[in-house]
Amino acid sequence: MSLQDDLAAVKGCLEDLVRTVGQLERGIAAERGGVPAPPPRRPEDLVTIPDTPYDSGLWTDSDDEGLGGRDRRAP
Repeated sequence: MSLQDDLAAVKGCLEDLVRTVGQLERGIAAERGGVPAPPPRRPEDLVTIPDTPYDSGLWTDSDDEGLGGRDRRAP
């Protein structure tokens, strides 16, 4: 496994742990007659990427990766 695979696996395990602890907290609060904790929210660091095309002016000084320069044909 690569480092990225290991990090992804650890992230998945941590998310499962957070979800399970939240379920346990809500269950304990329900047994004690208290107000259950709200379900966990989505992480704030997620960014939604729109489906609309990007402004082509952003790419005027870049090459197409893997296809060679702008004025040359791909191999």
